[in-house]
Amino acid sequence: MTLTMHACENCGHWQQWFDTPPACPVCSDVRNALPDDGWNLPGEKTVESRLVAHWYRPAPGITGFRTLPSFGLGSTGWLIEAADGNIAWEGAPYYPPEALAEIERLGGVTRLGASHVHGYGALWQLQRHFAPPVVAVGVQDLPWTKAFRVTWPVDERLELAPGLTVHRTGGHFPGHCVLHDEHRKILFCGDALKVDLDGTRPRGLSCHKAYHARIPLSHDEVRRYRSVIGALEFEAVATPFEYAAPVTTADALRLFDHQLAGPPDTAALPLGAGR
Repeated sequence: MTLTMHACENCGHWQQWFDTPPACPVCSDVRNALPDDGWNLPGEKTVESRLVAHWYRPAPGITGFRTLPSFGLGSTGWLIEAADGNIAWEGAPYYPPEALAEIERLGGVTRLGASHVHGYGALWQLQRHFAPPVVAVGVQDLPWTKAFRVTWPVDERLELAPGLTVHRTGGHFPGHCVLHDEHRKILFCGDALKVDLDGTRPRGLSCHKAYHARIPLSHDEVRRYRSVIGALEFEAVATPFEYAAPVTTADALRLFDHQLAGPPDTAALPLGAGR
């Protein structure tokens, strides 16, 4: 039987299967919500026929790729321009032909990576199209990578390019990683941080073990975030869904200290006070 690619309508996770998969492993996990109306797992051709590409540039050298209409969780795939080859970090839900053409125009992709499974999107498609030699994912999150082949499992730290370094935070997922852009002072934070926006203006910051189930991180997990993220200088964050500025290292440290001062919770800490 032939393996084909299928996406989950509910969360956007892709998996290879012999026919229609029986379920989505990501939605079945405690960190995601189950679909209200049962499983809908369309194949690649069906997904491609329904979506068009959209992209925007929130900062110099950074392009975010999405789809219209939104698909799954509505993720964003980031293309980060670098002198020695571009990095695709996180994945859009799908890359229609016009998105692939735009990535080629910007210089293609030489390295792929993602924070964790909620950001994988269609990384498999970029691997198929561009064949980058480096595909980097936290080694503890390899069980979620069935749709693509990891070539560089990340332990605690990996420099993908000068000034662009992957750091393992754990917490949300055991292998969860962030990517720090030292020169642009941007933290590609995965789901380590959740930003509440008022339009485009950040108004609150939170952290979660499971967002949909409202499960907080443990104190030891927050301490790990504080140790890793608190040591990185940034003035903006890019989650698998949006770009937000200003969100700074000091904002993240205030959130972590608030979490450690009492019982763990998932409430957003308002931004602005103390800035």
